[in-house]
Amino acid sequence: DGADRMEKIVAAAKKEGTLTLYTTIAEKDLPAIVKPFEQKYGVKVNVWRAGTDKVLQRAVTETRAKKYEFDAVHFGAPEMEALSREKILQAVASPVHKDLLAGSVPSHREWASTILSVWVQAYNTQAVKKEDLPKTYKDLLDPKWKGKLGIEAKNDDWFATVVHQMGGEQQGLKYFQDLVAKNGISPRQGHTLLNNMVVSGEVPLALTVYSYMPEQAKKKGAPIDWFAIEPAIARANAIGVARNAQHPAAALLFYEYLLGPDGQNALVSLDYVPTNTKVASPLKGVKIVTTDPVRSLDESGKWSKLYEETVLKKAGS
Repeated sequence: DGADRMEKIVAAAKKEGTLTLYTTIAEKDLPAIVKPFEQKYGVKVNVWRAGTDKVLQRAVTETRAKKYEFDAVHFGAPEMEALSREKILQAVASPVHKDLLAGSVPSHREWASTILSVWVQAYNTQAVKKEDLPKTYKDLLDPKWKGKLGIEAKNDDWFATVVHQMGGEQQGLKYFQDLVAKNGISPRQGHTLLNNMVVSGEVPLALTVYSYMPEQAKKKGAPIDWFAIEPAIARANAIGVARNAQHPAAALLFYEYLLGPDGQNALVSLDYVPTNTKVASPLKGVKIVTTDPVRSLDESGKWSKLYEETVLKKAGS
């Protein structure tokens, strides 16, 4: 265990010399994550990068065909859960798990969350006064928000989580029905677009943008700021090791690296929100709840339909 375990993993990984990673991480962010690992351990990381659906499809198709090309995979937690069900991942018992935020590692231990995409609320600082900001979702029912609210059109897992946070499905759905009926919500395709509309003032208050977006725009001098109605809702990305990895030690070493201080600090330098509680987070002090990957996987049809019927269809009326 401990140092001895790590020494053994490093020695075995160096012998293997390489690993193949399938991931959805943005191309521009990969060097900052991969280079420090390669330099520290002398193990080469071959990366294949694509969108979520393609990574999922390729991992499943290759494994079914007994073509074991990848050693580690990194993308959304619901998709990792899908790979786990296909028996594509292996369980890992890592000492680093205890340092991660609650809910980061499922009981089967076949994946672990590395970063969080956290939804926050953003507002135009010329259109909305800081002292007027809502403290709770219920505050949004105030008539002063009529015609001022925007939301991203595909945020059904955010929606499902907020609904459940409100004391259950019935109450949660009723709240959104009331909000849409009283004040209206304008849906927009894409978080970047929604964030830009807050900057332009077209949407004075957006309910769902990723935390780094208004922060980056604010740093450039745009009239935007953000706050979080707590608990803030987050979607996790996660890492897993392939059950049939051809470079199992190298894959495990990369897993340990990405969840440990070195990898987590590399991710923070790119404005990602870390899951390791020992690493300083850009959202320090904000209470966060993650979307349930099992619910996202099993009930996505139900929630996208409810989101459409409750928010999107009624929004324009």
